[in-house]
Amino acid sequence: MRTAEINRKTTETDIALTLNLDGSGKSEIDTGCGFLDHMLTLFARHGKFDLTVKSVGDVHVDFHHTTEDVGICLGLAFDKALGEKKGIKRYGNTILPMDEALVLSAVDISGRALLVYDMDIEAEKVGDFDTELGEEFFQAFVRNAKCTLHFCQMAGVNSHHILEGAFKSVARTLAQAVEVDARYADEVPSTKGVL
Repeated sequence: MRTAEINRKTTETDIALTLNLDGSGKSEIDTGCGFLDHMLTLFARHGKFDLTVKSVGDVHVDFHHTTEDVGICLGLAFDKALGEKKGIKRYGNTILPMDEALVLSAVDISGRALLVYDMDIEAEKVGDFDTELGEEFFQAFVRNAKCTLHFCQMAGVNSHHILEGAFKSVARTLAQAVEVDARYADEVPSTKGVL
């Protein structure tokens, strides 16, 4: 099974995270930030990843450290669970409508960390969550998952729907990329022989 357990403690956060890439979409999420909990629940469900996250952080200050550090832990978990990356499809892409919002995402599990984040989120907050933290989350994720992730908003102005569409789209895109292709089960999908 492709699973990982990450425990990360700093002066700002204490996070325990488990991930099963071959799960059924079950999740138990408690970050202290309701909106982030909702996004991670959607992420697990739409990617069919089993995910548990327990985070205790300085949310009395704001949600920045928690959001970034959960992104770090989730990225580390993906990298660890994929191991040598033998047999994975490597690439994935999704166009996802979320009511009036339309989000496109594409990923390459390349071993190279790059985020291209082209989102026009007008509202500064969704509830008490700073919308700019969406980019912080995904930046932390790609650096630690060692993948290239592009996503952009094609339409829409509702900030909640745009962010929700982003998390769903990225989850489905990652699910495609980490899927094992039986034709290449013993091969790393690269002419270099390593990712």
